[in-house]
Amino acid sequence: MSMSRILSSLRCVRMCQVAGRQVRCLASEACTEPPDVPLHTPEHVVEPPLPDFVERTGETSALKKARLVYQSRKRGMLENGILLSTFVDRYLDNMNDEQLRMYDFIINKPTSDWDIYYWMIGSKPAPEEFDNEVMDMMKKHAQNKEMELRTGWPDLK
Repeated sequence: MSMSRILSSLRCVRMCQVAGRQVRCLASEACTEPPDVPLHTPEHVVEPPLPDFVERTGETSALKKARLVYQSRKRGMLENGILLSTFVDRYLDNMNDEQLRMYDFIINKPTSDWDIYYWMIGSKPAPEEFDNEVMDMMKKHAQNKEMELRTGWPDLK
């Protein structure tokens, strides 16, 4: 269906319930009343709720490592993609199960990649629940005292 056909079939903007909030949504049938909230106001904008972090059980160590490599490389921002992928390239093979669990929690629990980035580079303190030995390793890695050239992702093993 073409975009113009979709837009021409939309005849009304009305209030709907989304994630427990009243938000503006488009309706395919004609409205009989004018909208009660002007279109230029932010009342109709809602952020989708993020799912809670659920620790995976039953994963083998090899499967967890493979998942963490993928999740470290595929981030929402380039800076974290490079920092985290070079981190796992260097440290993941030698991590024990508890360190793997901590790393999984650090990269998957926060709702913002920017938070992880700021904690790693030290511009914001990590909250107590994330401040552990793995976060210390990540901070040290981000300091890059060896002056490694990190302009892209390391090759997959």
